[in-house]
Amino acid sequence: MTAPPTDTLDYQAAMAGDAFRRDPYPFYARMRAGDPIHRTAQGIWYVFRYDDVEQALGDLRLSNDKDRMTGALVAQDGRMRELSRLVARLGRVMSNTDPPDHARLRKLVNKAFTARRVAELRPRIQGVVDRLIDEADGPTFDALATAASPLPHAVVCELFGIPEADRAQVKEWFRGLGRIHEDIEKAEKVVDAFETYLTRLARERRADPGDDLISALVTAQAQDDRLTDHEVLSTCFMLITAGDETTTNLIGNGLLALLRHPDQLEHLRNNPDLIRQAVEEFVRYDTPSQAIVRVAAEELDLAGHLLAPGDLVYLLLASAGRDPERYADPDRLDLTRAHPRHLGFGQGPHFCLGAPLARLETEIAVSTLLARCPGLRLAADPDELDWRPNPLQRRLTALPVTHAPRKRTAR
Repeated sequence: MTAPPTDTLDYQAAMAGDAFRRDPYPFYARMRAGDPIHRTAQGIWYVFRYDDVEQALGDLRLSNDKDRMTGALVAQDGRMRELSRLVARLGRVMSNTDPPDHARLRKLVNKAFTARRVAELRPRIQGVVDRLIDEADGPTFDALATAASPLPHAVVCELFGIPEADRAQVKEWFRGLGRIHEDIEKAEKVVDAFETYLTRLARERRADPGDDLISALVTAQAQDDRLTDHEVLSTCFMLITAGDETTTNLIGNGLLALLRHPDQLEHLRNNPDLIRQAVEEFVRYDTPSQAIVRVAAEELDLAGHLLAPGDLVYLLLASAGRDPERYADPDRLDLTRAHPRHLGFGQGPHFCLGAPLARLETEIAVSTLLARCPGLRLAADPDELDWRPNPLQRRLTALPVTHAPRKRTAR
């Protein structure tokens, strides 16, 4: 099917529609077929095909630099000025810098956020998941509110060594930051409070390091280089907030995909060792981060399209994951799909640092729900489920499920 001509297609209007919020993938398919690199009347580019998104992710002329991004966003929409000012306060972290600054920061953070540290969280994550399922009220519950949402928060608190007495307040700050676009003034107060709290924790851990990520960050060193106090603070803020939303979405979207594909659900029940491969297929099939944004640092050619300096570029990771030129039968969930390499966590220098932790949490959450909740199934019409109106993050508002009497954990 051929898409409408570029000058008559309002992509941003389509994103705001109810049909797109419920299921954006038919729209992505039309764009891949008819207008795979789309330029809006405002000069914003949207990239839909796998090969083009992959090329763009590897092109360092497409910048993630905070200052360039802020300038481009404000130029497009003056209402972004206040939001950009708030983001600027968080400083320079890996997610908003380009090489060589990015390489320096990533090297130091990698020394603290190691694969070993993530792997050692497995028994704690398992314990959290078991407790959350035990606390579920009856055979019918909201899987998002019961497991997908509280789990990343609990794990982050464990990882950062946040005291039990402070965790409810930290969760409230998370909620406030999740509504950053709705109330900038309130979000700024949340940032103030969170910044003060993290500064105190970092100071305490510098004086008396423990076995937690904040301690590891304040002591990380490469040659004679260390993270500055502000870099530690900004990195903590980035890791805490980014991992919460993405992992919640991944668990919720992956579980829904399974429940809507009973054959794949049964296959995973019978072959639990497939869970790691299943998580990769969840990311491809309905990726939690639908798109990432870059800005052209200089004039460049992208698949025959000339981009000017300052142009904003949206890379549609979700559309790339359903590209039929890359995947056979891409709209079908297939846990046995051969080599399901996807772009859902990005690629290149900015590959998601928290991907191993998000994968591990999803693996444990989904496996445990299937093992302990016999006959798990949706408790609502899938077409009636509601999705949050955020075109960059795909997240349900609730995921009601039901099952036979569940298995209790051993005490």
